Amino acid sequence: MNDSIEDICTRLRTLLERAVRRALTENVGILLSGGLDTSVLAFVVSRYVSLKAFTVAMQGAPAPDLEYSVLMAKRLRLEHQIHCFDTEEMYRTLPSVIKVLRSFDPMEIRNSLTVYIGIRAAKESGLGTVITGDGCDELLAGYSFVYGLSKERLDEELQKLWSVMSFSSIPLAESLGMEARLPYLDPDFKSFAMALDSRYKVGEKDGQLYGKWILRKAYEKFLPREIVWRVKTPIEHGSGTTTLPSFFDSKISDPEFEAKKREYLEGDKVTIRDKEQLFYYEIYRSAVSVPKPTRRGRICPQCNSDVQERATYCRTCGAYPI
Repeated sequence: MNDSIEDICTRLRTLLERAVRRALTENVGILLSGGLDTSVLAFVVSRYVSLKAFTVAMQGAPAPDLEYSVLMAKRLRLEHQIHCFDTEEMYRTLPSVIKVLRSFDPMEIRNSLTVYIGIRAAKESGLGTVITGDGCDELLAGYSFVYGLSKERLDEELQKLWSVMSFSSIPLAESLGMEARLPYLDPDFKSFAMALDSRYKVGEKDGQLYGKWILRKAYEKFLPREIVWRVKTPIEHGSGTTTLPSFFDSKISDPEFEAKKREYLEGDKVTIRDKEQLFYYEIYRSAVSVPKPTRRGRICPQCNSDVQERATYCRTCGAYPI
């Protein structure tokens, strides 16, 4: 692509604006983390409709998303609902999340717990549709593990991501009778992002490497600097659910953990890695089943679930690498 950076930014903004317009409904909400992806979408959506924004955090945990989402909501004059959930709500919600996703991968569950609660809050506010920022990290190299790669290796990693990417917001919303709409996965924007030279996806600013560099450049004149150049923050860190491993460590004794770990390895052929995963697995075992392969092909060495051919981790238990 021989266009100038400004030309590429203009094209990106045009395609994303079209994608957002296609995603709009009469009463629409957005899951707003205050990160780059959702802030860009909130900015674009708010130009067309009155937007309700929902931010979720775990009560009592460090949750930087709160600060940034409040900043964006005030800047765009959004109707903003902050939902801080406690451990009681967490316990009530986890079985639904695990059953829908058919997973006991701790990272997936931590992230999806926040998403589910946000979608449920939108539903309770009378909405039927939520917009999410899913897909941006995959399409535009938002994950830090790709930042220092050569161009050839970066392209290879992005191809792998594209071949296996899936997003929990879609089934979680469906389970609540809602619809999740993902503008970054709009066919036209997705094609543009996939075809875009990866040298525009990872770039430098003030001596630091950033993913989604071209998206940041495209909106740096429209959004606060602290949003545009905010470092990628996974949902679990932004919402505070990254504290759950230590929470479950304090709730399950070492003897109980060792006994159950041994029991499930011998009886179910499932390797349990930590206490948090043990808690999720027992819900999974009750609500879904003991994991077993359903087809011929790759099988996870830690839980015997089916694994996609090009996958590097197991979606069921989170084993990595496989």
